[in-house]
Amino acid sequence: MEKRYSRQTLFTPIGDEGQRQLTESTVLIIGCGALGTATSETLVRAGVKKLIIADRDYVEPSNLQRQQLFTEQDAIDGMPKVIAAKRRLTKIRSDIEIETVLDHIDGPLIERLSKDVHLILDATDNFETRLAINDIAWKREIPWVYGACVGSLSTVFSFIPGETPCFRCLLPALPAVNETCDTAGIIAPAVQITAAHQSAEALKWLSGNRGAMRTKMLTYDCWHNTSVEAGMTRLKRDLCETCGPNPSFPALQKETGTSFGVLCGRKTVQVIPDKDRLLTLDEVEAVAKRLNQPYKKTPYFVEMKVNDYRCVIFANGRLLIHGLKDIQQGRKMYHQFFG
Repeated sequence: MEKRYSRQTLFTPIGDEGQRQLTESTVLIIGCGALGTATSETLVRAGVKKLIIADRDYVEPSNLQRQQLFTEQDAIDGMPKVIAAKRRLTKIRSDIEIETVLDHIDGPLIERLSKDVHLILDATDNFETRLAINDIAWKREIPWVYGACVGSLSTVFSFIPGETPCFRCLLPALPAVNETCDTAGIIAPAVQITAAHQSAEALKWLSGNRGAMRTKMLTYDCWHNTSVEAGMTRLKRDLCETCGPNPSFPALQKETGTSFGVLCGRKTVQVIPDKDRLLTLDEVEAVAKRLNQPYKKTPYFVEMKVNDYRCVIFANGRLLIHGLKDIQQGRKMYHQFFG
């Protein structure tokens, strides 16, 4: 096993010293879907010391077309993505350190997870989470690599505090309504291309080759064979709330009370309960029995039917109501059946 990284160290920009730096690196990956599984596998094989992988979801059959760490059995079992990913990654490399987080990412959680990390990889699917990544990156001076893919399109850019504009600066130039895999579909090559560019940027930074980092945002269409590189420097805003002279990092603020929202691009209402009212799996099981509804209980969640909607309640009290996009109806159901 001492020759495990021999082909990588033969690559002159990395060499023995770059490999040494890789083996001392910790990377936070936000999202464990298509991009998260691909980049995490690349970094594990490259020799990074530790990964922290955070994701709120579980494996479903529609994931298997492009999310490379998962199997049919994971989908049948409804295995949380972070658990299934860790199981596979530790088979690839037994000495990898992996911390898994099965939760919705908000400001306070990403503050806790980002301590002592060298790089953050964006593998999420929505602006709100990316704004939280962006704010903690500037607050802690940690670079992060943006990645997005939908249809046949890939977009990648490396945000480096003190050198580039931040993601919040770019928002006026980005669409207010973004297509997602659930609305526009996606092909696996677009995922692999995006993940490859993200992983390359990660290897550059972690091995000490920071001068080789990408300086322009790349957008590539693997179906129509077109690509565009765009400079971002002029988009920096002097009074930006994240990278301006008096940053307030608004995305790191914690919402109070129970919050309700629709998952990006999906027909699913998510309920994040107030910390003082957390549903336990036993309580949810009791509700299912009282309603005389079939249910499935695992160590991670309870799945049951409520008013013909598929509800999944995780061990930390977070609830997903699948098949529903009406937040008010979701709020009514939550209070009606769970108090």
